[in-house]
Amino acid sequence: MEKNSTTPSADSMYVRWRSNTAWFLSSQTVSLFGSSLTQFAIIWYVTLATSSGVMLMISSLCSFLPQILISMLAGVWADRHNRKYLIMIADGSIALSTLILAIIFLCGYKELWLLFAVSAVRSIGAGVQTPAVSAMIPQIVPKDKLMRINGINGTIQSLTMLISPAVSGAVLSMAGLEAAFFIDVITAVIGISILLRIPVTKVERASTQQNAGALDDLKYGLRYTWNHKFLRVFLGFYAVMMFLVTPAALLTPLMTTRSFGDEVWMLTANEMVWSLGSVIGGLLVAMWGGFKNRLYTLALGTVIFGLFTMSLGFAGIFWVYLLLLLITGLTMPLISSPSMVLLQETVEPDMQGRVFGLVQIVSAAAVPLGMAVFGPMADSIKVERLLIATGILMALLGASMLLSRSLREGGNCAHEKKDQL
Repeated sequence: MEKNSTTPSADSMYVRWRSNTAWFLSSQTVSLFGSSLTQFAIIWYVTLATSSGVMLMISSLCSFLPQILISMLAGVWADRHNRKYLIMIADGSIALSTLILAIIFLCGYKELWLLFAVSAVRSIGAGVQTPAVSAMIPQIVPKDKLMRINGINGTIQSLTMLISPAVSGAVLSMAGLEAAFFIDVITAVIGISILLRIPVTKVERASTQQNAGALDDLKYGLRYTWNHKFLRVFLGFYAVMMFLVTPAALLTPLMTTRSFGDEVWMLTANEMVWSLGSVIGGLLVAMWGGFKNRLYTLALGTVIFGLFTMSLGFAGIFWVYLLLLLITGLTMPLISSPSMVLLQETVEPDMQGRVFGLVQIVSAAAVPLGMAVFGPMADSIKVERLLIATGILMALLGASMLLSRSLREGGNCAHEKKDQL
């Protein structure tokens, strides 16, 4: 087995990987909970204060657009610097901006533009943090454990997204927006403190890149992705996949109000059942570990997701709809986990930051684009029909993955690399 240069000692990494991974996931869980809680609080505060769709649009743009714009450069930084410290700096910057905003709000100055500005800063921090986290996982986790760990990580994220809206609403109603800000600061400090325990060094760069500047690294990353046939084809499939997921992920509340009723408990059940399904699915992926060839797991998950998305369009009874929605959410980890593992196993360690930066751009841009297309369509076409159409397309997309020679060869190559370790 080759010596791993990304940690102080390859042998010590394999001895301590469980404890290092546990600490890492704990740090990210605490940090994610605080960030998610605060993000929901900001959205609801803007909603209650303005009742304006335009203001919500501006808030959403400030929360997502900077993340898209910074992602590729953030990927360069993740390949040039110690990823652990990059995560800590990003988390610390988010916490500092949030703390300043909390103090200003406590002083009575509660202008919306301040919320938008800090949301933009938080979005930049998330854009820097996300590719670094994705690229750091294979530094501390053996390749044969990546599927299970990504499954566990997905479960934790889904569970956090299930709990944080309820906690956020309680905090906002009982203690105000400032309390949510301070919770975010505290969780960031805890997350950074936990992360300090993990020994991770900077990835050794290829000799041809050691004297390159940041712009050269950016260009090299784009050329690397374009010239890597598997990555080029995979990102194309991934972009279409994320686009087609949009109706099932975001338009089902609209379908619920139109077809079943606009009672609050129905909308709540709609959101919670999807998240609960994702939690269960993540646990199943963590226990199963998927097929040895990750592409087979991804293709199977995509086909099943498509079939159950299609079935949502035929559900005429609310409890049947909820059951199908639970299973649809359950299949999401069968898509997200193998997608990440395929990249972690295929991409060279010193290129993973840039590649995951591109993945973040694709995933972050696909959802707004999907809503721009499917949102207006939902006003003239029943959501059920959109679900049937996109479900069929998703199932066909999953089947076509197995017909792609580039994807099959890439999946086999990743499998062979894993077996050699």
